[in-house]
Amino acid sequence: MRTDDLHSLTGAYALHALPDDERTAFERHLGHCGPCEQESLELAAAAARLGLATTVTPGPVLKERVLRRITAVRQVPPGGGTVERARRVVPRGRGLARWALAACVAAAAGLGGTTVWQYQRAEDAGERAARAEQRAGTLAGVLAAPDAESRTARLAGGATGTLIVSEHEDRAVFLASGMAEPPQGKVYQLWFDDHGTMRPAGLMEPGRTSQAVLMEGAVDGAAGVGITVEPSGGSEQPTSAPIALMNMPA
Repeated sequence: MRTDDLHSLTGAYALHALPDDERTAFERHLGHCGPCEQESLELAAAAARLGLATTVTPGPVLKERVLRRITAVRQVPPGGGTVERARRVVPRGRGLARWALAACVAAAAGLGGTTVWQYQRAEDAGERAARAEQRAGTLAGVLAAPDAESRTARLAGGATGTLIVSEHEDRAVFLASGMAEPPQGKVYQLWFDDHGTMRPAGLMEPGRTSQAVLMEGAVDGAAGVGITVEPSGGSEQPTSAPIALMNMPA
């Protein structure tokens, strides 16, 4: 493959879209082509941010409106039924719905403890969803912060890691792209490097090669970030040598 052709592969490499032979040739090329290496790192970071930017969570007002309309709108039957006909049968549907509701209430009363257990499970799920939404909001706030600074580095196996830090928010986000899966029963753990002392900063989700992780805890003047391979569930202190160390963005 000609050198001119290799220069044109930075985008495909950043998106992990190259076949094995071209990826191997391009990685050899990166060893002595600084501009291509820098461009690949920047494109990988941009791709990670764009992936986050396309995620939109509908607001609670929209959800409430949809659920309210479901009770008043009946699907038009197949075979050419008209909207007017569908509207005329709504009262009957509502009557049936009231009988169905009464039957459900009676069944729930008979189930007793099972109903309470199911309610508690639903409540727990709601709390988990609320925490996830809050976490996603904090992550987005770091990425969108006016003072956010980033640093991107190549990791083992051709992966890239981007560290984004907001001094105002005092939080950090780690964007991983192309990470190999950890060994069975292991997990990647992030750490803040407090000038030689490693502080736990959260776990990466196993099985996902690309992800955005809101690091746990405040940056609080940390000098950098490290990644280690730890037993499932994480560790209080690193139990293995770091597979990556990154300084905080300047």
